[in-house]
Amino acid sequence: MGLESFPRQVGINPAYQVPELEYALQKVGVKALVAAEGYRQQNYYGMISHIAPELASSKPGELKSKTLPELSAVIIDSQKSLPGAIKFSELFELPSEQAISKVEMLQSKIMPDSGVNLQFTSGTTGHPKAALMSHFGFVNNGLHIGNRNEMDQRMHRLCVQVPLFHAFGMVIAIMAALSYGSTLVLPTAGFKAADSLAAIVRERCSIILGTPTMYVDLVRRIVESGAKLDSPEIAVTGGATCSPKLFADIKHTLGVRKVKTVFGMTETTAVIFQSLFEESPEDVQQTVGHVTDHYEAKVIDRDGHIVPFGTAGELCVRGYGTMLGYWGDEKKTKETIDADRWLRTGDQFMLREDGYGKIVGRLKEVVIRGGENIYPKEVEDYLNTYPKILEVHCIGVPDERTGEELCAYVRLKDPEETIDREEIKRYCEGKLAYYKVPKYVRVLNDLPKTTSGKVQKFKLAQLFAAER
Repeated sequence: MGLESFPRQVGINPAYQVPELEYALQKVGVKALVAAEGYRQQNYYGMISHIAPELASSKPGELKSKTLPELSAVIIDSQKSLPGAIKFSELFELPSEQAISKVEMLQSKIMPDSGVNLQFTSGTTGHPKAALMSHFGFVNNGLHIGNRNEMDQRMHRLCVQVPLFHAFGMVIAIMAALSYGSTLVLPTAGFKAADSLAAIVRERCSIILGTPTMYVDLVRRIVESGAKLDSPEIAVTGGATCSPKLFADIKHTLGVRKVKTVFGMTETTAVIFQSLFEESPEDVQQTVGHVTDHYEAKVIDRDGHIVPFGTAGELCVRGYGTMLGYWGDEKKTKETIDADRWLRTGDQFMLREDGYGKIVGRLKEVVIRGGENIYPKEVEDYLNTYPKILEVHCIGVPDERTGEELCAYVRLKDPEETIDREEIKRYCEGKLAYYKVPKYVRVLNDLPKTTSGKVQKFKLAQLFAAER
């Protein structure tokens, strides 16, 4: 990348298991690791010791590991004195003059286009890649996000339900809040709808940030508890597509003035489409917002030609927030960003002449059943309106006759209830073409998700394959 000499922060998913953690640390050559001793079932110190057994016999800050040759300092937030580790509290005892001097020396060398942060892609489709973000992208995306979310209008208090290691928490929450002096409220170390609700009421949060699946649980909790919220004004949803039904539920149940959407990806720093200040209900429910300021967007066909407005194709974007590249993967970088800096998102998308956009689906998720294209999002949006269903996610599964069929993984509002294909089929009659009706229906109480709240469809495919 040519930027290896500058320090960069790397966000590590706290849900990673030992092989995933080892891969991440090796991939980007982490030199200093800061972690809690453990969280829930995770023992982070134990995991690091398993990967680098030399830690126990090392002097703190001087680790020399065969598996992790770049890693020298392991910093653990614990009251215990753990072998080979530096206590996090000890960092506050270091001479401040020395630290300030080092920061000042680096500040004169770091340019706006220098790498600031490495983010691992969310892992919904397999092995994560490490995208390198720039200072320029981080600062500007935070400014524009905060402006569209009306954080410049008054002093807001944000309920942050999303984790802070990824783009949503890091840019949409932290960078936007820093830009406008907003207060960040962190309900708990890991998402729990009950804790979010309590924090919103106690801290009088005016803006709520969350993924669609988090809002599903939050809406359910509010309905069950009978709570009345009087402080929230704006609910911002992002990280995955939101169904029109869920938009309506959020607005009605939370009693907010506006529901706003943000859409983007790790590789674009964060947001590339988001809600404008005044929108029609149709624009809110049927689109992912308006292209954000100082970004360009186009939709292309398989041959790379721009298609007319309102025609589906692959979304490409270009702007200040485009990543510098995938760390250590020049081939994948060139596949994603062309010579003119257009980034291919992999999203099947329709762009309107007025700048609003609509996701049709992921290119890799299109199901081809007997020659007919099925976009899972269309089916999911319709099935989400069924009263018994809390959320649904559809995947393509192999079929000898048609090539692929659709399987719907359903989470029900009442875990004691049941649902089958015949019930789903009756609900779809006259609403969806016969070939879009899922051939298989599976009920799960818990769907496999990333820590940032996205459903891992590749794991659903693994579940289906295991059945066969």
